Amino acid sequence: MGKRFRHFVFLTTASVAGLHAINKVINYTASLKNLTSSYSGNYYKWRYGNIFFTKHGNGQPLLLIHDLDPSSSSYEWTRMIKKLEKNHTVYTVDLPGCGHSDKPEMIYSNYLFVQFLHDFVKDVIKGTPSVAATGSSGSFTIMCNKMYAGLFDKVIIINPEDLKSLTVSPDTRTDILKKVIDCPIIGTFIYNVWMHERHFNEIFENKYYYKKSLVSSKFEDIYFESAHIGNGRGRYLLASKLAHYTNISIAHALKGMDNLCLIGSRNYASSIQTINQYLIYNSGIETAYLSNAAYLPQLEVPDKLADLIAMFLE
Repeated sequence: MGKRFRHFVFLTTASVAGLHAINKVINYTASLKNLTSSYSGNYYKWRYGNIFFTKHGNGQPLLLIHDLDPSSSSYEWTRMIKKLEKNHTVYTVDLPGCGHSDKPEMIYSNYLFVQFLHDFVKDVIKGTPSVAATGSSGSFTIMCNKMYAGLFDKVIIINPEDLKSLTVSPDTRTDILKKVIDCPIIGTFIYNVWMHERHFNEIFENKYYYKKSLVSSKFEDIYFESAHIGNGRGRYLLASKLAHYTNISIAHALKGMDNLCLIGSRNYASSIQTINQYLIYNSGIETAYLSNAAYLPQLEVPDKLADLIAMFLE
C-alpha cells in the first residue's frame, strides 16, 4: 500500500510539474513579439487595481469600451482613434482583468464593471462623455447608464448581446467550473489551452471578421499576447464569464432609455434579430447597420464605423 501511495504521489507531482512547465512555455511564447508594450498610456489607480487607459484629441469626451473578453483590450480601437480624435477627446481603457490592467483573483460581476465605469468617468474624465461599447460590454454599460442617470450623453452599443442569453444565471455546475479554472496550475493550463494561438485564428475568421482575406496576423498576435499578460491571470475573468457572473437582465433598463444607439453588422449572425429584441422594449432606440463586417467592425471597416459613431454624436 505504501509503495502504491508513493507511486501515486510521484506521478501526481510529475504531472503537476509538467503542467507548470507547459504553462511557462506558453506564456513565454505569447510574449516573444512584445507587441503591446509599445502602446503608450497611463494608469488609473482604482480600488481593485491599476487600470491602463489612453487619451487622445480634444473636444467632447468619448469613452470607448472593448469587448468583455480576457484577450480583448483597448487595441480594439486603434484603427479608429485618429479619425475620432479630430472632434473628441477619446478615452480607451483595458477593462479590469484585461490587457495591461491588473487582473486580481475575484468574481468579475456585471456590477463590478458598472462601478468601474462610474468611477472612471468621475475620477478621470470628470465630465459627461458619450460611450461606445462592443458586444458583451454593452450590458454593464447600459446598466451603468440606468443606475447613474446623467453619467453619459449618448450610449452606443456595437453588435449588442442577445437579451435572452443575458438572463442566464450562475448555478452549481458553473460554479464548479469557475473553481477549477481559478486553480493556479490546472486552471492556468485549461486557460492556456483555451487561449491557444489556433483559437485566435479561428475566432478572427469565424466571428470577428466577415472577409477572411482581411484578417490581420498582427491583430491575432496582439490578442494572443494580451490574453497571456499576467501569466494566465486572465483566467479569473474567463471563469466569471463562463459561470455567467457577467450576465444581467437589462430589459427593464431599456425602457424609457432616450440616449441609446445600436449599431449592427449585417454579416454577423443574428445581429439584426438581436437589435429587434431591443426595439421591442424601446422603439425609440436609434439604429444603424454596417455591411461587409462581422462582430468587430472597428477592425474590419473602421472608417465606416467611425462615421456612424460621429453621426450619432452630432
